[in-house]
Amino acid sequence: MTQFRPCIDLHQGQVKQIVGGSLSDAGADTNFVSSQDAAWYARLYHDHNLHGGHVIALGPGNEEQALAALQAWPGGLQFGGGVNPGNAEKYLQAGASHVIVTSYLFEGEAFSWQRLEEIKSVVGRERLVLDLSCRRTGKGWNIATNRWQTVTATRISAETLAELSQHCAEFLVHAADVEGLQAGIDEPLVTLLGELCHIPVTYAGGARNLDDLKLVDRLSAGKVDLTIGSALDIFGGSGVSLAECIAWNQEQG
Repeated sequence: MTQFRPCIDLHQGQVKQIVGGSLSDAGADTNFVSSQDAAWYARLYHDHNLHGGHVIALGPGNEEQALAALQAWPGGLQFGGGVNPGNAEKYLQAGASHVIVTSYLFEGEAFSWQRLEEIKSVVGRERLVLDLSCRRTGKGWNIATNRWQTVTATRISAETLAELSQHCAEFLVHAADVEGLQAGIDEPLVTLLGELCHIPVTYAGGARNLDDLKLVDRLSAGKVDLTIGSALDIFGGSGVSLAECIAWNQEQG
């Protein structure tokens, strides 16, 4: 059954909720800037037994906050943001249950199977999450890298998902075009992921309320988990409370 998965998004050294499509070298449109640090959120998720969440560093200046979050809940959070074979072990040793990788796997717009083998040889398939965050194109959805600025040639397709699932433990998919807008999930994308993914997958982007958890559960036949960001009360939102999400997870078992 679909589970709520928590997140900690870091931008310029602070916990934020941003509009994903606006992210660039110059900054981003911001929905929320927290007065709490990343470790505070990690402890909150720990106290409520919310497993499988992710800490994402969106650009530079987030190292201290990221490590503090991982150390606050060893084994409870995944980490992504600039991960490569040279630094992956550092994040695992700091407490990450998995590392999340996207941009390293591409050379320009082309996917590199050699780089996938390199990162897998360091961390192992069982601790590797592939971030297939994407943007809509004329042919469906293509994986986007470099803080979602670069749309690659790799499509979200049955072939892509089947091949990549042999090399990782999970997928994480941000729908960058709706991320942070609180205007609803990308329903066709969630449906596609439910149909094609045969390993755990978490979707993020556009979720507004508890009904969207129910919708993801229905569209994906319970195969896709959901991250809720800007709409959540702990991130300044009014659409849904963390308490409601916790209750949902408990009801799903």
